[in-house]
Amino acid sequence: MSESLDLYRLDDLISDEDKSVRGKIRHWVQTRFVPKINPCWNEGTFPLELLPEIAELGVFGAHIQGYGCAGWSALRYGLALQELERGDTGLRTFVSVQGSLAMTAIHLFGSEEQKQRWLPGMARGQRLGCFGLTEPQHGSDPGGMETRAVKTLDGYELTGSKMWIGGGILADVAVVWAKLEGESGIDPGNPAAIRGFLVERGTPGLSASVIDGKYSLRIGVTCRLEFNSCKVPHSALLPGSNGLKSPLQCLNHARYGIAWGVLGAAQACFEEARDYSLGRIQFGRQLAAFQLVQRKLAQMATEITNAQLLACRLAQLKDSGQASYVQISMAKRKNVAMALWVARTAREILGGVGILDAHVSFRHMCNLETVSTYEGTDDMHLLILGEHLTGLSAFA
Repeated sequence: MSESLDLYRLDDLISDEDKSVRGKIRHWVQTRFVPKINPCWNEGTFPLELLPEIAELGVFGAHIQGYGCAGWSALRYGLALQELERGDTGLRTFVSVQGSLAMTAIHLFGSEEQKQRWLPGMARGQRLGCFGLTEPQHGSDPGGMETRAVKTLDGYELTGSKMWIGGGILADVAVVWAKLEGESGIDPGNPAAIRGFLVERGTPGLSASVIDGKYSLRIGVTCRLEFNSCKVPHSALLPGSNGLKSPLQCLNHARYGIAWGVLGAAQACFEEARDYSLGRIQFGRQLAAFQLVQRKLAQMATEITNAQLLACRLAQLKDSGQASYVQISMAKRKNVAMALWVARTAREILGGVGILDAHVSFRHMCNLETVSTYEGTDDMHLLILGEHLTGLSAFA
C-alpha cells in the first residue's frame, strides 16, 4: 500500500520492520531503477547491470525459508512486489519468475541435493532460472501440453516447445514441465503424467530465442524454448513433482504476487494523475477542481483501497496456511482489472501528454494488458471462481 494513499489506515497493521523494507525497496526503485526504464523500454532490454543490487534487496525467493533466502512473511513479500511494480511490471515479473516460479518449483519438488545446488546461488542472483509450462498451442489449457519426456538408459529425452517464457535466454536452469512416457504405470495421455525437469543452459538439444515485436512488457525478456531430442540425466527430474497440480502450485505463489504487484502500478498511475491535475490549469482553474476529474480520482482511490484490503486479507490467509487457489484467483483477477482501469483513467486525465514517456501511466497501462492475460486470463479466473460457487466445471 502507498503511504500517500492509505484511506483505511492499513499501515497501522504493518510492522515498523515491514515498513522499513518497503521504504528501502521504494527508494531503490526510484533512485536506481526508474532512471533506466525509458532507455530499456525503447530498446526492449532488461537492465541486467542492476542484478546484484536487486539480489541485495533480498527479493529473490524471499518467501522461502533457508537456502540463503530471506524467509519473509507473505505480507512483506507482497509489499516488496508492490514497490517493484511501481517501477515497472517487467521488474516485478523478473523477480516473480526467479522466485515464485523457478525457485519455488525447486523448493517444493526438488531433492535436497537440487535445492542445495541451485537455491543459494539463485537467491544471490548469481544463477537465474525460468519456468517452462506454457506452450504455443496450449496457453490456458496446460493439461494439453505436447512436450514429452521419454525415459532412457542414461536419463530422459525431452522433445517439444514452450512459449512466453520469462528470462529464457538468460536462465542458467529451466524448470521444464513435460508428459513423461516410458515409465511403468504412467499414462502419457493423462495430466497426472506431467513431471518437472531441470534443464541446464548449454544442454544439447535446448535452444532459446527472444520473442520480438511486443507492445507490452517491453523490458521483460520473453522467450521461446525448443527441445529437440534434449537429453538430461536422471538427476534432472524433480522427484516430488506429480501431475499438473505441481506447476499449478507454483502458479499460485506467482498469482499471489501479482495481486500485490499491480497495486504498485495502480498507485503510481493515481499519484501521477492527481499531481498532474493539481498543476494543470484549464479554463482558468486547476484541472483537479472540475467535478468530472474529482469523480475519476475518487473512483480510482476507492478501487485501489478495495484492492489493498483484498491483498492484505489474502496475505493473512497465506501466512496462516489457509489461502486457497480460489481466493488467489479472485485476488489476481480483480486487482489486475482494477489496476488496468486505473491506468486507463489516469491516462485520460493526463490528456495529450499521457502518451509521452515523461509520464508513467501509458507504460503501466500497456504492461497491465499483459498481466491481464498471463498466469490465467481474466476469463479463466472467473471460471475457477464459477466452478467453486456452483460445483460445475465449465472447462470440460
